Amino acid sequence: PPSEPERRRALLLSILGSVGERTVLLPPFHAGFGGNVHIGDDFFGNVNLTFVDDVDIRIGDGVMIAPSVTLTTTGHPVHPARRVDFARFSEPIVIEDKVWIGSNAVVLPGVRIGYGSVIGAGSVVSRDVPPMSVAVGTPCRVLRRVTDEDLSTRTVGDLDG
Repeated sequence: PPSEPERRRALLLSILGSVGERTVLLPPFHAGFGGNVHIGDDFFGNVNLTFVDDVDIRIGDGVMIAPSVTLTTTGHPVHPARRVDFARFSEPIVIEDKVWIGSNAVVLPGVRIGYGSVIGAGSVVSRDVPPMSVAVGTPCRVLRRVTDEDLSTRTVGDLDG
């Protein structure tokens, strides 16, 4: 229960590969293995976070993840003949420091999300996102840079560019 933060932390430490200080991961969450998930300091993960961690998922410091996000390191070949016996491929995911990922986003195998970037709600991230970028959509594309103007606003801004 929320009233037992030490017990909650002990459970996270026993399930995940590594867990930084001041980590909040709200239940429920799901992990395929758990041991391949590495979370930095000052992390906030909201409800229904799913880790498909066949290989490493590395999350930096100061990262915030909204509800119902999926981080999946594994996919399957396109051609059905290559999916015999559930054939798959796996590539690590890296989320650098100070990233914010919006609700219902999906991050696919091999993706790196750069420092300070924002991923819009509902995005499907299939390619790397450079540092200090706002990226949105399906497929996810960089909309604009994060700038000092963002210090005085709460929104992404003009989506038409």
